[in-house]
Amino acid sequence: MKHLILLAPVALVACNTPFFQGLTGEDGAPAATSAVPAPTLDPTPAPPPPVGANTVDALDTTTQEDREAALAAPAEPEGEQRLGTTLATLGSPADPGIWIETPLVTELVMGRAEVAATGKTVNLELRPSGAEEGSGSEISLPAMRLLEVPLTAIQELVLYRS
Repeated sequence: MKHLILLAPVALVACNTPFFQGLTGEDGAPAATSAVPAPTLDPTPAPPPPVGANTVDALDTTTQEDREAALAAPAEPEGEQRLGTTLATLGSPADPGIWIETPLVTELVMGRAEVAATGKTVNLELRPSGAEEGSGSEISLPAMRLLEVPLTAIQELVLYRS
């Protein structure tokens, strides 16, 4: 208990250090970040979600056309290359578009993800994660919605390169 009392002043002093300043706005809300958009193959990428977006619908800025293209049957399924399976979790909901970041690719390419358990598929961008193979993947919120998997799931996916 004595140690907790001694740590309280240290924690309060840390709030005034330059590292912690600017993490919140004047109203105490999280400060807006100026993240650089991820590279994409989409010539008309979805816009980032609006500041303060906090619902699934507000965070998913893909258009109906984007969703229809993602669900369309692959043009040349016989030309696909099976990359392997990965366990995927929800990536940053603030990163727009239909994508998966995975160690199964080393360059940004188009591909397809298939839910191993249901066979449901979606066309998406395969983005390199730079992680070691077997370390898992992160998938976009819109892609998870199109695959009809819970956003909190750790989902086994089979990935294909177009």
